[in-house]
Amino acid sequence: MSDLFGSIFHSIAGPLLVFIGFFVMYKAMGVFGVDFSPIASIALALTPIWLPLTLFYITYDRWMWYVRLKFTIDNGRTTLRLHLPQEVLKSPEAMESVFTHIHNVQTPDNLMQSYIDGKHPLIFSFELVSIGGEIRFYINVPTKKTKNAVEAQLYAQYPGIEIVEEQFDYTDEVTWNPDKYEMMVFHMGKKENEVLPIKTYIDFGLDKMPKEEEKFEPMAAMIEQISKIKPYERVWVQFLVVPHTKKAFKNGYLVYKKPTWEGAAQAEVEKIMKRDKKTTTDQDTGEKQTNLTPLEREKVTAIERNVGKYAYETTIRWVYITETGKFDGDIIGPIIRTFAQYDIMNRNGVGVRWRTDFNYNFISDPSGRKKAYWKKEELMDYKLREYNIRDKRDYADKPKVMSAEELATMFHIPGSTVITPSMPRITSTRKEAPSNLPVGNW
Repeated sequence: MSDLFGSIFHSIAGPLLVFIGFFVMYKAMGVFGVDFSPIASIALALTPIWLPLTLFYITYDRWMWYVRLKFTIDNGRTTLRLHLPQEVLKSPEAMESVFTHIHNVQTPDNLMQSYIDGKHPLIFSFELVSIGGEIRFYINVPTKKTKNAVEAQLYAQYPGIEIVEEQFDYTDEVTWNPDKYEMMVFHMGKKENEVLPIKTYIDFGLDKMPKEEEKFEPMAAMIEQISKIKPYERVWVQFLVVPHTKKAFKNGYLVYKKPTWEGAAQAEVEKIMKRDKKTTTDQDTGEKQTNLTPLEREKVTAIERNVGKYAYETTIRWVYITETGKFDGDIIGPIIRTFAQYDIMNRNGVGVRWRTDFNYNFISDPSGRKKAYWKKEELMDYKLREYNIRDKRDYADKPKVMSAEELATMFHIPGSTVITPSMPRITSTRKEAPSNLPVGNW
């Protein structure tokens, strides 16, 4: 109901402000003895010019919201549960390939698709879930076109995986009922400039394909931690990603043009390269070279490698849910610390950007109503696979761009070295019947 009233208010707010502005102007001119009639006559004569422009400006945002919402609903959404194969001998690079192949599946081709059909990149949600300690992997995707593409890429990269379309979403088990459930929600994200990469599987050396027993599994700490929760607890971890594309007129952005992150990355590299104006001349080539420390050289290499890959505007949300009266705050810190392994000095890391709490509750929210409202809204957003920036002052939890390499490091099918008992794997691989079997009546 609040969303309905919000939509109505935003629709009438523009015309109402225009009316109030004219009324205030009329009254002000009356106070100073200025005749308003000539001004009104000129404004009326120019109505064919300013009125369409004003109405277009007022209604543009609401129109785009409507057509994009219609496009989203028409595409539908599907929750896929991934049943892990017994053996996974691939590095996270396999998942990077999945992120690469499903990028930009809904980019508009022309103005009609942008402004009439509302076509735009839709949200993918990659989810790691613990229900009473049982580990599950889910992917929630738009149904049309995208679902089949995601399934095809997962089957291609992970032979033996089993993908099941869920008839009922697992989030339906929890409804907003403070008398039954307590919860806390966190928004996670990059701590620094988005062009600076986090520690990825390449930094862990997994691109060199070490022996299985020597592999470091980036997801192992998170899986092990959330597998230890009690039977009445739940932990939902959600990676919401939208293909990162240029925001320009063709893509449905009328007056806002923002380039992709390549420009910002180039500016950061130039900033590092120009740190020291002193240069040395290579004796063999005669070229001038900037004096960089080993850390700076490594930083530049990582930025250029990262920005050269497909990217997504990313937000990370995780939710802790338990029965009322059984809230255990001791498990929150260790879960947050599992993200610390993606931190790397001199570059970037992943940390808490917002939470459903205050530093001083007795001052900011003595009644607890604001926290309750946030928790209710966040639960609904999680179910709908939507995201709203909650930090309206600093925008610390706004989406930040992550490459396919970074995302694949944090979400992939874990290797066989992860043997957590509460994370079931398929005991046998399903195979198709031989193509040369005889057919017909016997």
